[in-house]
Amino acid sequence: MEEVRLLNDRYQLLEELGKGGMAFVYRARDLMLERYVGVKILREDYSRDPAFQERFRQEARAAANLTHPNIVTVHDFGLDAGKLFIVMEYVPGTDLKTLLQQRGRFTPEEALPLVIQACAGIGYAHRAGLVHCDVKPQNMLVTPDQRLKVADFGIARALASIRPDEQSDVVWGSPQYFSPEQASGAAPSPASDVYSLGVVLYEMLTGALPFNATTATELARLHMDVQPPLLTEMLPDISPILEQILLKVLSKEPSARYRTADQLGRVLLNFGHTRAAPALALTPEAAPVTEYTLSPIAEETASLNIDWVSVGLGLLALLAVGGLIPFWVWVYFVYNPPIR
Repeated sequence: MEEVRLLNDRYQLLEELGKGGMAFVYRARDLMLERYVGVKILREDYSRDPAFQERFRQEARAAANLTHPNIVTVHDFGLDAGKLFIVMEYVPGTDLKTLLQQRGRFTPEEALPLVIQACAGIGYAHRAGLVHCDVKPQNMLVTPDQRLKVADFGIARALASIRPDEQSDVVWGSPQYFSPEQASGAAPSPASDVYSLGVVLYEMLTGALPFNATTATELARLHMDVQPPLLTEMLPDISPILEQILLKVLSKEPSARYRTADQLGRVLLNFGHTRAAPALALTPEAAPVTEYTLSPIAEETASLNIDWVSVGLGLLALLAVGGLIPFWVWVYFVYNPPIR
């Protein structure tokens, strides 16, 4: 890509952080607000397409309305010198895919706090009517203090603009992580993001993807038709409950999965709570997922939590009210003696 020093007379590009099939990513300085930002500049062949420009603007505008501690904030977007760009919060650290390549795999105690944070961010977007469509570890940034932020909501699509029967020749998402319905060309839903989160968790726990193939077509077939290897086949010590959660998440039918990332996050949070493992560092500093509570949820993996104190107080109240019935009957007959 031709070197650009100053973008839109405001953003000074300092260093290239990475590049992909659609864009180049830079660390930059916002000269107006005097702060560091991340800038993604789309490749020129995408930037020249008027239809893509309009879709990009719509998606960037929707992403800019998302404000959540586990989502990379979008500050600005536009077109300069024939190049579409989007300006984002600069997040120090590295992406989850790089961490996986460095470490091989994560223990459940290490993986769950990160995935729960991803669920919090993506679940917030689901409540706002957006589907990420491209959930993968490359789009999850992890800071040195173990905060996770989901990036690249620039390709998110508003649910209100998607018809249930919409089909597309363009497959949204990355073949290794996309859902069976995305593989078939159907419109993605929140359950599609849940499936992709399941693939990410599977890879974190095992160090391997559930499906591998040399072509995107073969990967699509595997996602649609083949069951992934069981966790217990590779990790004999893994919790059977966690394996059942993951099997549900990776169901071929969207209706068989957890409906949103929020629901998956609550299930994983309750699972981690019941394990009572000290190493599961769900502290506000390490894993800020404040919007999830430990309230009981109607899932087969959730524990049955009964507040016996409340039950006892309710029974006492019932007995107290019931004990007053004879008294009020006596008062009634005192003032209304039977006629003889």
